[in-house]
Amino acid sequence: MSDSTVKNQTPDAPVKERRRLLTVTSSPHLRSPETTTGIMLDVIIALSPSLIAAICVFGWRTLLVTCVTVATCVVSEYLSRKIMRRDNTISDLSAVVTGILLAFNLPVTIPLWMAAIGSVVAIVVVKQFFGGIGCNFINPALVGRIVLMMSFPTAMSSWAVPLAWRSGSAVTAATPMAQLSSVLDAGVSAQSLNAAGLPSLTEMLLGVRGGSLGEVCALTLILGGLYLIIRRVISPAIPLCYIGTVAVIMLIAGKGNFTFMAYELLGGGLLLGAIFMATDYTTSPLTFKGKIIYAVGCGLVTALIRLFGNMPEGVSFSIILMNILVPHIEKLTAPRPFGRRREKRIRQKKNEEAAEHA
Repeated sequence: MSDSTVKNQTPDAPVKERRRLLTVTSSPHLRSPETTTGIMLDVIIALSPSLIAAICVFGWRTLLVTCVTVATCVVSEYLSRKIMRRDNTISDLSAVVTGILLAFNLPVTIPLWMAAIGSVVAIVVVKQFFGGIGCNFINPALVGRIVLMMSFPTAMSSWAVPLAWRSGSAVTAATPMAQLSSVLDAGVSAQSLNAAGLPSLTEMLLGVRGGSLGEVCALTLILGGLYLIIRRVISPAIPLCYIGTVAVIMLIAGKGNFTFMAYELLGGGLLLGAIFMATDYTTSPLTFKGKIIYAVGCGLVTALIRLFGNMPEGVSFSIILMNILVPHIEKLTAPRPFGRRREKRIRQKKNEEAAEHA
């Protein structure tokens, strides 16, 4: 603090004012009005159109599954932090977001008790065991989905026919991703795409197709992503690079067939993962270069699993894998500390002078 600052404080100034001026705090000195609760609220608003679309496509059981996952996540966080004697954080809405994202990764036909198990795993095992919000190194909702997929494969692969709930039927059918696998086996062509019985691209865009609750309506996912970008909650770098990488690889794999590429982009959980889960603050890089590397890696792994793996979808595994690599990506892309290059030059000059004297 300069002398002028001290001199300007007269003895008659209020004690609180003098203390405020003399207080020196640690960085950061720039503060933002944004809070965790506000950011999570923006994410919930961005997810709301997709939830409404899922209710229209799969019926009111969509809302029941979502309520179970959200309620279980909130209760699990409250109880676990109570047992661990930590301050409770359910008011920051992060548990609510995790519950919604987990529900969006589940089929509407899943038994409710299974959805509750996935919620407990996501909150207690993945999030709270590592310290809570900001400390988990992988996405909780995706781990919950993978645990359920490995534990209950039949329940996690029963996809309801869209709009079948209106007639009261419980018919299941294959997802577009499973149909695209047959296209790859037969060789990508206009004939194989027609023979696969795929929904039209318009139906893919609007969500009139089988799949998880939150992945079907591409239009609402895109609108939610635009809302988050406008609100500056997320950076467009990760979604654009992730989706762009998958687009390029699928265009090459499809031998220039843009229709095949469009189905790959609109199908599965690519948009949901790229916009809402790969952009998670805690599990994604902070640097711009790191975001690019991370997103390209997600896209590359997703495309490889879809093209060569036994599963038609690879978004969950690709994001989890890249989450694990984030510390290494950040280490490689960390900005150079101020003055480091000059220090190196000075050290090199001293070594040269010492060599000359020797």
